Amino acid sequence: MRDLVTVLLAGGAGERLYPLTRDRAKPAVTFGGPYRIIDFTLSNCINSGLRKIFIATQYKAQSLNRHIRLGWSVVNTELGEFIEILPPQKRTGEHWYLGTADAVYQNLYFVEREKPRFVLVLSGDHIYKMDYGKMLDAHIARGATLTVGAIEVPLPDARRFGVLEVDEDNHVTGFQEKPLSAKGAPWNPEACLASMGIYIFDFALLQQVLLQDAEIDSSHDFGKDIIPALVAAGERVFAYSFWDENKKASKYWRDVGTLDAYFEASMDLIQIDPVFNLYDPEWPLRTYQPQFPPAKFVFEEDGRRGSAISSIVSHGCIVSGSTINRSILSPNVRVHSYCEIEDSILMPNVTVHRHARIRRAVVDRDVELPRGAIVGHDPAEDRRRHTVSEGGIVVVTPGEECLVDPAYR
Repeated sequence: MRDLVTVLLAGGAGERLYPLTRDRAKPAVTFGGPYRIIDFTLSNCINSGLRKIFIATQYKAQSLNRHIRLGWSVVNTELGEFIEILPPQKRTGEHWYLGTADAVYQNLYFVEREKPRFVLVLSGDHIYKMDYGKMLDAHIARGATLTVGAIEVPLPDARRFGVLEVDEDNHVTGFQEKPLSAKGAPWNPEACLASMGIYIFDFALLQQVLLQDAEIDSSHDFGKDIIPALVAAGERVFAYSFWDENKKASKYWRDVGTLDAYFEASMDLIQIDPVFNLYDPEWPLRTYQPQFPPAKFVFEEDGRRGSAISSIVSHGCIVSGSTINRSILSPNVRVHSYCEIEDSILMPNVTVHRHARIRRAVVDRDVELPRGAIVGHDPAEDRRRHTVSEGGIVVVTPGEECLVDPAYR
């Protein structure tokens, strides 16, 4: 692994996840209680033995930068290890990152200094578990110059992905970005191979193609430009079928890029047997953990009790005489008495005052819901006051005025 450098692309605006990305990059959005989306890819890196990681940021990166600085000082710089943030610096011209390939090209100087034999390019906005070391072993064994991580998806879903055409040896013979139709895999005609946005390059090839791409008029994107050109040129491009470390029957890889996808993936975590396992000690998930006390549930004198059923409650939370059902409470959430919260996600530092009723909602960090607040019970009022997803999920962000029960004004 000393011959490999990782470049993690974390500059995406996450427009489809708005307004959760109004003040932060998509990889910095809270997921699963104490975690950020980027934590899952970074945990994969550490669990795979990768210790040389560049993180290329761009869009509203302050929250992400702070999270990395506070929570990911887990490598030994004296041994040449690092997790280093690369902000856009216009090193190669008067423009910011123009695409995924351009983001790596503009930081090629930093990669060159490490003298790697291989470069692993990752996206910081997916939820999955993967040992990149196994992918590197396959890359070397096949004599590949580029290996693309791939996962089987049903043919009707092909239009959402970059699709790899392969032979029986996983040699890539064609690549299409979001085609209207796709050919099935040789071993499964009902599914095609979708690119996961995970690439291992021989560094010599990566350097060559990025320099060439910078000189032409293109979208400067790995999926749209680089990979199709390499396949057409006859390079040894192979697909690596996703080997899931999640230890479940079905493979888990999620792009939580829309509000509904984000909500669905979050709600899976609170099921009796969730598809994504947060609790595997053999694959620890790391994050920044503020020094909050344990969660507390308060029993009131009149018999009301704070309770949480089928929910995740993070450290620092206090639930006083209220009921939490099928919900996720992120760190340092305070729920006062007489509240009913169900099928919802409360992000860090949220305060919910007495007599509030919240259903099928995402409450953004630092929001303070007033006494008698009603969210998710009146669709017309929700749409007038807040963002509501296609699936009916209400998103409450700081500064928005909630509907309030007249009895508690």
